[in-house]
Amino acid sequence: MSVSTTGPSRADLVADTALALLAERGMRGLTHRAVDETAGLPQGSTSNLARTRQALLELAVRRLADREARVLALHELPDPRSGTDSLASVLALATHRALTDNRALTLARYELALEATRRPELRAYFDATGARFRDRLTALVTGMGSTDPARHTLSLIAWADGLMFSCVAGSFGSGTPSLEEVRAGLRELLAGMLGD
Repeated sequence: MSVSTTGPSRADLVADTALALLAERGMRGLTHRAVDETAGLPQGSTSNLARTRQALLELAVRRLADREARVLALHELPDPRSGTDSLASVLALATHRALTDNRALTLARYELALEATRRPELRAYFDATGARFRDRLTALVTGMGSTDPARHTLSLIAWADGLMFSCVAGSFGSGTPSLEEVRAGLRELLAGMLGD
């Protein structure tokens, strides 16, 4: 029985390399040839897996969603009955991971998000992959007694996204808040929303 060279490990390698190139070189630095060269693959390997630029971007978005799911650790989200401190701690840990050990992944996400504003077909794909976390968070704040779960979810995500953008690509790029500082900000936000 022969082993396929275009199986999941090849796709993951191509997608991970695409994400690394996006973080390092930006959207213009992402080409099929650059992925082949950086990944050490024979020329044409990436094109065989993702024929078009759109297909390569979709592959990167899929892999981004898989990797961010591990960073966000959806399985770590608390039971709604555990209270706002528990939710603040879990969300702070996920946000802090994105700012530290996964900084390049976060930067790649912003590159893809900006590209999605110019490519409606990528926007739909990008938004669909992000729904996994958004839907879980909405269910969680609903279970915690939110009077407006959709608005509160938007506020939480916007707060975390704003912090990550400011610290990874914005005017606070030279400093990273501590885990406790992130947790304190989330506690304040959640207390205002949920009254805990």
